[in-house]
Amino acid sequence: MELATLQSFRPSEYEDAADGYRTTGDMASAAKDTIDNQISAGVRNQLEGKAATAALRELQNLSKNFHYAQTECALVSTALNGFAFDMAVAKRKLDTAIEDARAGNCTVNPDGSVGYPAGKKPGDEKTTEGGTVTGSAGGSPTSDALERQAVNMHPNPNYGRAVGYANRIADALKEATDADTKWAPKLRALKADDDLTVSKHDWADTQSDMHGVREAGKSYIESLPEPPKDGSPKDNAAWWKGLSPEEQAAYLSTQAASVGALDGLPAEDRDEANRTVLAAAKAQVQLELDKIPPEPTKYSPNPNGSYPAVIQNDSWSKWNEKYGDRKERADNSLKGMQAIEDRFAATGENGLPPAYLLGFDTEKNGRAIVANGNPDTADHTAVYVPGTTSNLGGIGGDVERMTNLWRESDAMAGGKEVSTVTWLGYDAPQSVVKDAPFRHYADDGAPAFNRFMEGLNTTNTTESGGHHTAVGHSYGTTLIGSAARQGDLNADDVVFAGSPGVQVGEASQMDVPEGHVWNEEAEDDPVPDLGRFGHGGNQWRLGGGVAIIPSDELFGANQMATGTSEGHSEYWDPGTDSLKNQAAVVTGQYGKVTLEE
Repeated sequence: MELATLQSFRPSEYEDAADGYRTTGDMASAAKDTIDNQISAGVRNQLEGKAATAALRELQNLSKNFHYAQTECALVSTALNGFAFDMAVAKRKLDTAIEDARAGNCTVNPDGSVGYPAGKKPGDEKTTEGGTVTGSAGGSPTSDALERQAVNMHPNPNYGRAVGYANRIADALKEATDADTKWAPKLRALKADDDLTVSKHDWADTQSDMHGVREAGKSYIESLPEPPKDGSPKDNAAWWKGLSPEEQAAYLSTQAASVGALDGLPAEDRDEANRTVLAAAKAQVQLELDKIPPEPTKYSPNPNGSYPAVIQNDSWSKWNEKYGDRKERADNSLKGMQAIEDRFAATGENGLPPAYLLGFDTEKNGRAIVANGNPDTADHTAVYVPGTTSNLGGIGGDVERMTNLWRESDAMAGGKEVSTVTWLGYDAPQSVVKDAPFRHYADDGAPAFNRFMEGLNTTNTTESGGHHTAVGHSYGTTLIGSAARQGDLNADDVVFAGSPGVQVGEASQMDVPEGHVWNEEAEDDPVPDLGRFGHGGNQWRLGGGVAIIPSDELFGANQMATGTSEGHSEYWDPGTDSLKNQAAVVTGQYGKVTLEE
């Protein structure tokens, strides 16, 4: 890069361009929200038929296009700010070197060389005439040593100063050249395909784009205020609020997964980050499935034909050995991600509020935190923890349960805002026999649940601070009990359904006000008694050794009627007393709760 080019460089011009891209991204985000939460919601509520279905499909595609535009504009904005930052550093070094050279009676030439005046060293009789030197950037130890030797031997003391100025100028120009070389391909890579379709390849490329901007912009990002290490939700909230819109955008665009996982941040920002992670992850899984050959027929007729038995196909066995587990994992992840997107698409159906993705991760069995309605503005929020066999692939059923609870609670809330959250934020046991009897799944996941609940209290903007209820099913109740045992539950009420035990022996140990622990055990639900001796708690005033679960009178919970609910999985079925009673607790309508006789 030439000296004149760096001298005339104006970082503000690129920062202004970055602001423009960020504004465009914000407009795309607003357009996406309008399509999802107003236009599509209106179509679902007022229109039916093939035309309405086709219109919704096109609107969904348009929404995804706006989401992609939002994501890429944010990356371009961050890249431009990163480029401006790097160039500004080089320009400051150049400007300082030139000022210092002039102050030292030296002249900086257009090519970056430095002229120095005549001079002599103390004690010399003869004055040595001046000259011009050209600097070098980043010399080797050998060349640096030779240069120092030449400076020491030179009879004109101005020579050494000029060499220093020239080298500083050369370093600044090299730094600017390196920044230009580094950022040019990153910015070119952010150019979208010349079509109107955002494909899975486009979304998969966003991962590469994020990585590229993050790596190239390392110096810029490291200059921003860092998130608190192992910070509490309050610490995280204070850090986030202290960032400028530009700084928040930089974190959202380059570190979406990290931002989306931070408890204490506003639901809207976590949702924005996690939806980007979801879209990119879904595209990656779809591309992974495309690489797997079609599954051969598993069985072939018996070649003898003498009896109707079949034998396993050898080609299928080879396929299954190589691709079986891989395809099963991919199918499971894709099923869960589609279920989450289906919930996004259901916004507006019979008044269903927008969904917020407050957590998402495809590692291990997958995790997801999905809210019906914004818990930051809700007067009443319920957080549901599912139990054994829960994973990303089955998240749809858990989200449906909380959708049912939202509808029942909303009808009972008297105009107050309600949010119901599915919290699959832990690695749930996957086998009833092999995993469910052990406590470590609950113990390991409990601290994350406590942080999440604390985060909800931190971000809630209602005058009262919100009324929060922890709802657990099966092994999920064990996790909630472990959370109360290990730390602060940050809940006003606790509802257990089909509990095998909660690690404590009485309701007073659940870290909620007296009388605010509620339990449901349906007729013929086998899980409570089966799990009693693995997860039941003790009352040491009785001598210990007694496995007590929430449905025991000794535990001290309010035993709610379940009505027609039977077995282990019907506690959230519409029309049941079980669901109505939970809604009464969630909305603080305790007088409407029907207790077991």
